[in-house]
Amino acid sequence: MTGSKSIIGAFVILFFQLAFAQEKKDSLVLRLNLKFRTEALQRNKKYVSESKDTLELEVFRFYISNINLQFSDATSFSESNSYHLIDIENPNSFHIPITQTSDKTISKVTFSIGIDSLASVSGAMSGDLDPTKGMYWAWQSGFINMKIEGKSSSCKTRKNAFQFHIGGYMKPNYAIRTIELKPINSNLEINVDVAELFNHIKLSENNSIMIPGSKAMELADKAIGMFSINNTEN
Repeated sequence: MTGSKSIIGAFVILFFQLAFAQEKKDSLVLRLNLKFRTEALQRNKKYVSESKDTLELEVFRFYISNINLQFSDATSFSESNSYHLIDIENPNSFHIPITQTSDKTISKVTFSIGIDSLASVSGAMSGDLDPTKGMYWAWQSGFINMKIEGKSSSCKTRKNAFQFHIGGYMKPNYAIRTIELKPINSNLEINVDVAELFNHIKLSENNSIMIPGSKAMELADKAIGMFSINNTEN
């Protein structure tokens, strides 16, 4: 009897593994490549920016929300409850299953970097929006859209630390930004090149943003340049 139960249990596990694999296979997935120029981005690895700052990233997290696909036949798909936390410490977060695959050609993908005002005030605090993820200030300020922390010898701060917490959902400090990309052959593989952001930062002069405001708005504008479609042939 014990042997029969073991066999049945093994079949059950195999069934769910195959079902999960099939679901992933049949899903249209937004894939993110976190990079520093041509290198895969890694925590605590030294990089050099165009401003000649040597830097190491310890924390890199950001929200992707409101994912929308537009197809060549003028139809579209908008993901419901579209809130995803991308975290360099969690490679599984780099792959976002969106919807079932289809034969339609994707002409455009749009998404927001950050969490909109509706979610910020609605009390939605589960899943990736859970405050224990370390991405929530308070109801007055809402969510941190992007958090970047690390160290650089250019920073004359304690432990040479820099901290950029970019957020704000109320005007005039609305720091959410929309990314619009046109996939090639329906390719939803997106590069996120952190070097593009640090090209606009001189860490000896700007190394801390911790509240909504004009500086956060400026950095949110510059962060748009990090996102591009990956044109590399697989």
